Amino acid sequence: MPESVARIATDRADRYVKQLASHFGHKVPVVQEGRQIEILFDLGVAMCTASSRGITVTVQAHRESDVAEVQGIITRHLEAFGQRDELRVSWTPTIDA
Repeated sequence: MPESVARIATDRADRYVKQLASHFGHKVPVVQEGRQIEILFDLGVAMCTASSRGITVTVQAHRESDVAEVQGIITRHLEAFGQRDELRVSWTPTIDA
């Protein structure tokens, strides 16, 4: 299954993960457990984890094109939410095991 990971440095990771959960929770199912959320899009899943160093986002989908679309959705929202903090999201594809 195609997968991609982004690591976003911020000292406000909890705030941004909570904001993503709240925003997307009105549109698609969101599962929250502690400092981690799973956003369940029709195209795939975005798993977001807050830590003291920032946010780690992992996107999984059945097709590369769906991974790219979910990446775009997450990138647009995180960069908009974090505009004041100048958040930048860049993705790294992971190698299938």
